[in-house]
Amino acid sequence: MQGSFVLLLLAAFTFTGGLAQGDENAAEEVQVEILLKPETCSVLSTMGDTLQIHYTGKLMDGKVIDSSLSRDPLVVELGKRTVISGLEQSLIGVCEGQKIKATIPSHLAYGKKGYPPTIPGDASLEFEVEVISLTQQTPWQKMVNDVFPLVCLALVPTLLGLVGLYLYNKAKDPKPSKKKAKDKKSKKK
Repeated sequence: MQGSFVLLLLAAFTFTGGLAQGDENAAEEVQVEILLKPETCSVLSTMGDTLQIHYTGKLMDGKVIDSSLSRDPLVVELGKRTVISGLEQSLIGVCEGQKIKATIPSHLAYGKKGYPPTIPGDASLEFEVEVISLTQQTPWQKMVNDVFPLVCLALVPTLLGLVGLYLYNKAKDPKPSKKKAKDKKSKKK
């Protein structure tokens, strides 16, 4: 029980990036500016939804590091960590047709190491994003994404237990010797 509490605490600590530090933390969070919001915005994105986006990523000095404008839109399934965590956070709560500018601190981008040679270490990034399409998660997808990992997590110890039980029973049973087996065959004749 204590082990699971420690893991939960560690996961929460890792997800939030450490303990809160008041006003100093404001610069440590993703800053999202809405550039364009459609007149009708009835469906907002949530975890598990799939977005198609066009983006332009820049360093804070304005140098472009990547852009999808010359390619097909990038497909992002929220919660699958297919993009840097700061960008994923900025895409929660957007709607189709919306344009945002997200300023992402380095610890939610590429961290201390960066992504040489394009992105130096400890670099904050700025992304301009246009949401081309938003596909909500179906109930079936939600079940698969939420329940299936738990079922698999429960199956692993069960299967290991069954294998252990099989091996224990096999080791516990006396092994018939070949000589006794031959003697039994000769008696039957």
